[in-house]
Amino acid sequence: MPTASTGEFRPGDQPAPGTSFSRLLLRDCEIERFVKGFPMAENANFEFQDIGVVSLARVEAPEVVTSAHIDLLLEPFFSRGGARPGLLEHMAGVYERRQWPEGFTFAQASAAAGALALARAGVDPSHIGLLIDSSVCRARLEPSTAVTVHHMLGLSPSCMNYDISNACLGFLNGMHLAGLMIESGQIDYALVVDGEGTREIQGNTIERLNEHGQGSEDFSENFASLTLGSGAAAMVLGRQTDNPGSHSVVGGFFRAESRHHELCVGSLEHMSTDARALLDAGTDLAKLAWDHAEKSRWMDMDRYILHQVSTVHTAAMIDVLGIDAEKAPLTFPYYGNIGPAAIPFTLAHTADSLNEGDRVLCLGIGSGLNAGVLELVW
Repeated sequence: MPTASTGEFRPGDQPAPGTSFSRLLLRDCEIERFVKGFPMAENANFEFQDIGVVSLARVEAPEVVTSAHIDLLLEPFFSRGGARPGLLEHMAGVYERRQWPEGFTFAQASAAAGALALARAGVDPSHIGLLIDSSVCRARLEPSTAVTVHHMLGLSPSCMNYDISNACLGFLNGMHLAGLMIESGQIDYALVVDGEGTREIQGNTIERLNEHGQGSEDFSENFASLTLGSGAAAMVLGRQTDNPGSHSVVGGFFRAESRHHELCVGSLEHMSTDARALLDAGTDLAKLAWDHAEKSRWMDMDRYILHQVSTVHTAAMIDVLGIDAEKAPLTFPYYGNIGPAAIPFTLAHTADSLNEGDRVLCLGIGSGLNAGVLELVW
């Protein structure tokens, strides 16, 4: 048993009945104070001095899949009652999403966006010191998708490459890490890519609902899978002083509420989501993070690039943050939720409407839950 004076455990001590080993570690590390809102270190806030977005690219998947078509495919499920067609449009506001041709891989999608970003940057591929693939979708556990993209793009053997996976925040995490490595002087340029595809998961979801689905509860659990879209995005980052015309990456923050890590759990086979609880927890985390940030400097941005999920999610985020809905461009109605590619995809989609000096705030919530904010000056 722990000593009465310190509560610490010594070799050979036995925990009290019903006390899990993980619980002992949590107490020993004082995680309880962290979860209650008293972080031990404010290391999730960051600022950059000389980081720029040199180029940005998006690639649309070519095959359009309408929500009306998905409703037709689900006719055997709907015929059993308990759920009705039309909800993807009426509740989520998703009219269309895209798919890649059959056989087109996630790595090919990432590489296509990466090649376009490199061409627009005018940077010799040999100067890329870091490649990050932030895709949620992956065909295997190992090796990384990044090694395949590295090979496809003909990058240098000295170019570090690896995947960063963090649900829908992966691309922002990749930008953050790339900025740190550039500012430290370790590399001159980084390429962050993301390629997402929905053909497999949506096919599996439709087949499962048609064979075994019983009603509204099953439909609700699988609803998010049917709103997903395919697409790719990429970004080249470097020092702003070395790249005239690049767009400044100012800084931002990340926040976590990992007690919600089971609200949305997915694979290519199946994604199970408690949509209502996920929405509530996500908006709560967004409000908590926003209220503890220097939000006064972000209340009058020229654009807010939100992670693209649905009409309900977007309206809730805009309400919680108190921002102008007219400044938050939407892509989900015709492209669906493209996971971590959604923020750079939407940014690239609206880039032509931005003027020099415009201030842009990228905001996302990722399953887990994690929240991220990143400020740019165009």
